[in-house]
Amino acid sequence: MQFIVIGRDGTDEGAMARRQAVRDNHLALAQKLKAEGKMLYAAALLDEEERMVGSAMFMEFEDRAALDAWLDVEPYIIGDVWRDIEVTQCKIPSFIKP
Repeated sequence: MQFIVIGRDGTDEGAMARRQAVRDNHLALAQKLKAEGKMLYAAALLDEEERMVGSAMFMEFEDRAALDAWLDVEPYIIGDVWRDIEVTQCKIPSFIKP
């Protein structure tokens, strides 16, 4: 199953510091998920001043429970970076998939 995961950072004064504190761990996990074929695409969401304010990730997991297991260990969730998380099942056309 494929999913779009959109995580929006908090908007408080400490939001960027929290993101930077766990960013290396987030990227390390993302690289592992990419190698396993679970992360298809990802991008940082930017504000008008091109500051990172969230993430969009296209993921592929066996089922929603497997996706939730990833969310349970995602550094941006554990580190209180993402304050609003939207998960939507989707279908990426075969000619676009990596």
